[in-house]
Amino acid sequence: MLYVEANRSLKQGWTCDPGPEHSGATQIDAGQGQVVMTNNKSEAFFLSGSTWTGLGSVPMKHVSVGPTGIWGVDSSDEVYKYGGGDFLLSQGQKLHQVDAGGQDQILGVTSSSTVHCLSSAAASGFKQGDSLSWTTSSRALMYISCSSHGCWGVNSGKEIYFTKTDSCQMKGWTRVQGVARMVEVGTDGTVFMVDGNGNFYQRTGISADVPHGTGWFKIPLSNNIKHASYDLGNLWLVINDGVIMKCTQ
Repeated sequence: MLYVEANRSLKQGWTCDPGPEHSGATQIDAGQGQVVMTNNKSEAFFLSGSTWTGLGSVPMKHVSVGPTGIWGVDSSDEVYKYGGGDFLLSQGQKLHQVDAGGQDQILGVTSSSTVHCLSSAAASGFKQGDSLSWTTSSRALMYISCSSHGCWGVNSGKEIYFTKTDSCQMKGWTRVQGVARMVEVGTDGTVFMVDGNGNFYQRTGISADVPHGTGWFKIPLSNNIKHASYDLGNLWLVINDGVIMKCTQ
């Protein structure tokens, strides 16, 4: 059973409107005041004002933006960093999904659910073709999302886990109650979850003493959610027909 808290500490209601128009969106990521996304043609885009602008020439299935810049993975699980107007291929580790939201690290997962971490110091001098040295975690996850407040992940059994991290030093994984398809954490530590039916939840009770929170509050939305990201008070959603929504409180 999913423990759902009453809405005592959250502001009442989210107002959602169609975001900058782009059909066929599959995945979206927001961080550091920037928003990036991919579509069903493996094209990557960057939001400039209210317009989606093409991001590089390399087909991407997943992109992420954060303190370490913009990172992505292609259909072959090759890892890229965006720089100089295009995505630059790295060597050393293949990933199915990458997250650039951590303050001092980039994390990613492979198609076989192994978790890998790259310190921002190791990535700072990256040049095209460089071999990057990733460290491996003992936790098996199929999706991961990080901020300076910690990392949230989901395994193949849809179980949710949380860990505090410091330059790729993971301080133990805590099992968090609930079942999810994906969990996303914003720059400020705000956490959202999408379950297997496309229902949407926000994590409640997060504090310095309980960084993984105490429960989930269901946000009533009329559409099933395919992907989500949050930054600077803006909640970005991709709904099942590939339409982008922008929500505020």
